[in-house]
Amino acid sequence: MAKADTEGSVAGAATGASGKTTLDDVKRIAWAACDTFRGVINPEEYKDYVLTFMFLKYVSDVWDEHYDDAKKRYGGDDERIRRRMDRERFVLPKDAGFAALYEKRGADNVGELINIALDAIEEANKAKLEGVFRSIDFNSETKLGTTRDRNRRLKNLIEDFAKLNLRPSRTSEDVIGEAYIYLIERFASDTGKKAGEFYTPRNVSRILAKLAHPKEGDRICDPACGSGSLLVEAGREVGGKDFALYGQEVNSSTRALARMNMFLHGLDGAKIEWGDTLNDPKLIERDSLMRFDVVVANPPFSLDKWGAEHAENDKFGRFFRGVPPKSKGDYAFVSHMIEVARPREGRIAVVVPHGVLFRGGSEGRIRQKLVEENLLDAVIGLPANLFQSTTIAVAVLLFDKRREAGGERANCRDVTFIDASREFVQGKTQNSLSEDHIAKIVATHGARVDADKYARVVKLDEIVENSFNLNIPRYVDTFEPEAEIDVIAVQKEIVRLNGELINVEAKMADHLRELGIDA
Repeated sequence: MAKADTEGSVAGAATGASGKTTLDDVKRIAWAACDTFRGVINPEEYKDYVLTFMFLKYVSDVWDEHYDDAKKRYGGDDERIRRRMDRERFVLPKDAGFAALYEKRGADNVGELINIALDAIEEANKAKLEGVFRSIDFNSETKLGTTRDRNRRLKNLIEDFAKLNLRPSRTSEDVIGEAYIYLIERFASDTGKKAGEFYTPRNVSRILAKLAHPKEGDRICDPACGSGSLLVEAGREVGGKDFALYGQEVNSSTRALARMNMFLHGLDGAKIEWGDTLNDPKLIERDSLMRFDVVVANPPFSLDKWGAEHAENDKFGRFFRGVPPKSKGDYAFVSHMIEVARPREGRIAVVVPHGVLFRGGSEGRIRQKLVEENLLDAVIGLPANLFQSTTIAVAVLLFDKRREAGGERANCRDVTFIDASREFVQGKTQNSLSEDHIAKIVATHGARVDADKYARVVKLDEIVENSFNLNIPRYVDTFEPEAEIDVIAVQKEIVRLNGELINVEAKMADHLRELGIDA
């Protein structure tokens, strides 16, 4: 069943003009596969089925090609070849690949067969994939319909993906990774408000990654990683392969997407944990919080019931600056991120709602201590409507532990404020940032100089005078004075318009008289 010739028979025929499978090919076919589920279940649910099947097709095609190569090199029977291949980074158990499912696509229990295949793949690759497929059930009557309907839909799904050839000789890892992120983006767009649970828009991810400056040898963490796209961007920003990625995600199915996302980008060494970061952090080292060179996140905005009642007794002491309100967990995530950044070295970039900049109470006290500790490096206002999940404008806070006593930037005693809220590409339903917009933000932060109506470098003393309020308009004046009115020109225009009005009224009176109407 697992013979390479059989498996190669469903390698797919969708290729570009060069004979290669292009990104557009993968996008087109994968998005068309979604038609199997549209109108049956919501996008936030069927995304798991489509993305899982794309993952299965990719790993199967890669394994098939390696099998063919091994057969040419070593010869011998199927079992001998498999024993050699089992030493590689990924193991595809016999009868668990896409080709095996393709041959059985008309079976009455095809959903059960898919579940069995995924379980076998997970079991054979525990170090990389343990728990990835447990939250998805291809045999669910509740989600996929009665047996007859479910079988028809799954048969269509298998046949759609059979059109793709994802072997390494026909396509690249970059294409697969990009296609996966494309699908996540499209699902996020269709899902709307729920998208914030699993996806950060790519232009926002790129800003965070660039501002945090990850470099060779860094450990990079996202404590609210969603589907992992921000971690992928941070890894790309390094420019090499000498880095380590870590994340934690509270939703099990979203964590599964992140694990697959890492694998498809060649980042299967990433450690993505499942759990509630604020109440049960999983990235632990010798009974203490693991420390990172770079910490980036787009955590849920103003999270209610985040666990404030347990914060005072937090065994890791993350909330010593104060406990945020129970209905707003923004500073809980900020506090966690700062505490897991390496002392005197770590850089932190986090997306927050604007209320974080000026709200009082415990949030105000935490904000004051962060400024007094000289950790805050920049406050950057972004445009409204960048996210699928909200139309509000947001800000990016940058903290830098190199500003601590003993750090290389300990003498830096100012904060860069940037108002980038007015520069964006307007879309029908969602705004975005161009490459030029992103480059301007990053360059302005790096230069740390004033820019008229855009940026200002503010001494800590001024922030203290403003009672630690970080609202950007307090520091960056974007007021545009109205043009001076030319009174004489306006008077001449009024005279001209009055003359036209008199002429129109006279013509109207003539028309009325012709109609026998007394004006």
